Amino acid sequence: MDRDDQIKGCEVTKDELVPIEADELSEIALESTHTINIEAFCKREEVDERYLDKPYYLAAEDKVSREAFAVIRDAMKKKGMAGLGRLVIYKRERVVLLEPYGKGLLATLLRYQDEVRSPTAYFEDMPDGKPTDEMRALAEELIARSTKTFDPSKFEDRYEEALITLVKGKASKPSKGKGRAKAEASNTGNVVNLMEALKRSIDSEKAGSPAKPSARKSSGSKRTATASKQPASKPAPRKVRKAA
Repeated sequence: MDRDDQIKGCEVTKDELVPIEADELSEIALESTHTINIEAFCKREEVDERYLDKPYYLAAEDKVSREAFAVIRDAMKKKGMAGLGRLVIYKRERVVLLEPYGKGLLATLLRYQDEVRSPTAYFEDMPDGKPTDEMRALAEELIARSTKTFDPSKFEDRYEEALITLVKGKASKPSKGKGRAKAEASNTGNVVNLMEALKRSIDSEKAGSPAKPSARKSSGSKRTATASKQPASKPAPRKVRKAA
């Protein structure tokens, strides 16, 4: 379809599309700003973690700004408070959480309320499991043995590493045509007993650090449970295009 025959619009119902012209979008577009208007202060722990989106470091550019930074930073640190303000970034107004961080501030973009899913729809009908005392004790022992100080450097993106290795390997060898690996037959009935899995995990901890898992699990690997993962945040609405 030719681009000239396409229009932007918003689907308000299943079969109803409200067309929006480019000049109409330009009229309501916001220009990015370099200032943050602090509207209120709150306790940091009052902000639900689900609303945190993307963090940025906030630093002062000149002497006057540095003095203002120091004043607001030190005051928030002393009171144990965080600031709530607004910032226009990428032509969209965002709510931002400001908190003391080192010599500057940490500015975290927040999601709006309608972007965060309610847990009720996912947890309301979930039956309350009743594990035995033995299972609880095993789980608590596993937690105690596996407790470590959080170190983000220990968590590597194994997929990215495998992809880089794959690309380097293919780049160093001449192409021999496309190949296709045969997929293994899936084994949907191979479910592990939770008690046995906990006991094996504890035995593994006693014997030493477990072996590093491969970047990709085979389709026949064992699993303890199957769950449907739902993100806490809602996906951004898609732009709908329809021919005139």
